[in-house]
Amino acid sequence: MPKVGMEPVRRKALVDAALRVIGDHGSLTVTMSDIARRAGVSPALAHHYFGSKEQLLIESVRFLLRQLRDDAVAALGQAATPRERVSAIIRVSFNADQFAPQTIAAWLAFYADAQRSEETRRFLVIYARRLRSNLLGALKALCPDDAAERIAEGAAAMIDGLYLRQSLKSAPIGIKASIALTEDYVTMQLARIVK
Repeated sequence: MPKVGMEPVRRKALVDAALRVIGDHGSLTVTMSDIARRAGVSPALAHHYFGSKEQLLIESVRFLLRQLRDDAVAALGQAATPRERVSAIIRVSFNADQFAPQTIAAWLAFYADAQRSEETRRFLVIYARRLRSNLLGALKALCPDDAAERIAEGAAAMIDGLYLRQSLKSAPIGIKASIALTEDYVTMQLARIVK
């Protein structure tokens, strides 16, 4: 019987464990038992809180998206200009929590799962739209709408591409270098328009 008041703590522990186990395996071919063991609970308790591995995986995607959203809201709240807003979104995209090897492996596993799971795909589409919208909102104050859309798409593609390169581990690139590359791209694109 689960202890009263422990549900939020155990659910969070299971989500954290799911992300670590998925990151270690590099795929979603993990079992509820693997996740429960890492969280220090029984598989029955994990099923009690989530019902199925699929529901736990969906909650793990939600957790990553909430964390990213909360970080973005905080960073955007401190940005005074549209260009600072663009930089804030870029920095948040490469936060240490999001750019950690296990988290990157989990993101990639979720992208692979999106090919078969409509619910996972829906959450990843939300992420892509949110990233594009945040970039676009700031860029429209800096350049014409068509250019802002092109730059936002390019910056979002760079962010996603740098995650893919980081996952290869054969050509890892650090957080600072990833931010610098993306910033350079945006700066060069804006400079071409302002000429």
